[in-house]
Amino acid sequence: MNAGFQQWLHESIEQLKAQNLYKQPPILETPQGGRVRIGGREVINLASNNYLGLANDPRLKQAAIEAVQQWGAGAGAVRWLGGTNTLYETLEQKLAAFKKTEAVLVFQSGFNANSGTIPSCFVEGDVIISDELNHASIIDGVRLSSAKYKKSEGYVYEHKNMNHLEDILKRCGHFKKRLIVTDGVFSMDGDIAPLPEIVELAERYDAVVMVDDAHASGVLGEHGSGTTSHFGLYGRVDIQLGTLSKAIGVIGGYIAGSRLLKEWLINRGRPYLFSTALPPAAVGAIIKAIEILQTDPEPMRRLWDNARYWKENLQRLGFDTMGSETPITPVLCGDEGITQQMERMLYEAGVFVVGIVYPTVPKGKARVRTMPNATHTRKDLDDALEAFEKVGKKLGVIGRWV
Repeated sequence: MNAGFQQWLHESIEQLKAQNLYKQPPILETPQGGRVRIGGREVINLASNNYLGLANDPRLKQAAIEAVQQWGAGAGAVRWLGGTNTLYETLEQKLAAFKKTEAVLVFQSGFNANSGTIPSCFVEGDVIISDELNHASIIDGVRLSSAKYKKSEGYVYEHKNMNHLEDILKRCGHFKKRLIVTDGVFSMDGDIAPLPEIVELAERYDAVVMVDDAHASGVLGEHGSGTTSHFGLYGRVDIQLGTLSKAIGVIGGYIAGSRLLKEWLINRGRPYLFSTALPPAAVGAIIKAIEILQTDPEPMRRLWDNARYWKENLQRLGFDTMGSETPITPVLCGDEGITQQMERMLYEAGVFVVGIVYPTVPKGKARVRTMPNATHTRKDLDDALEAFEKVGKKLGVIGRWV
């Protein structure tokens, strides 16, 4: 191994540790649920994106087993090369009906869906206008494009600032195509994009709208179908990205839109073209998850009941939840060191959360990110609130931002 490279890695990691930015994932010894075991001890799990509790749902596990029995362990190839099968076609048809769009194309992850769609559809001579708090997968997909997109050149708008977005659109009439891209739900703050206003501006200035609904899938809209449904904007959003890993409980991502969009991505979406398709077990489980969403409202009801209870009580205790509108509930700490300390102390108190620090969020905006879900009991949440109150008082986080 190259000694100089290894030395660079060592020094860079030590620098992260000195800046309180170093992270290591905990090792779970149980499936995802309201409580999990880490290091031999049971803790309340407030770190998972498993919104509806489907990741360990017996109905999904059985569907995965049946898909393996019928279709085997793996897809064997990329779909255009080795051929697709009726299982994948069934999934895409069900997702298109779920989203009320003409067509859907499934990718191996939401990250792949962004990195495959944005650069293939928006090229030199185009411009991409992006919310400043968009997810890393949007940012990386944009960077792969040959279109104009840089913040330094004035193509990134202040978070949810529609006046700023319109100012940018006014300057972009000379581009061949204009894309406005936004998260539907912002993954670190838990707030919702002003999609109706974005769509109105796009129609006024002849722009394309793309919304990444990773954290709205299974959470907002009719049966959890996302922000387009939540705001009643069917047929007015050109490109919708959905995830199959968070509320859906499995793995993968997809793009919903027109049949022409799907045709183009089949031919030019690089992750679709050059990476093997999802294994049949995942596809079978996803199909079952979509069926559950469309027929059983109880998981979404429990999710939102728990989310409201959790937020109201955190705020009552004096924590700043940063205006979150969704189950994603950040607890602002500000300082990176305090955030890391809060994560450790909460774990010792029996609560598993993750401290979010730079570069995931801006410096000075470090927070503990909490995620109540449908599997939590009221006792889980009350026990967690008790731990938050004790730790928050010790660290001086409670009431700090009032």
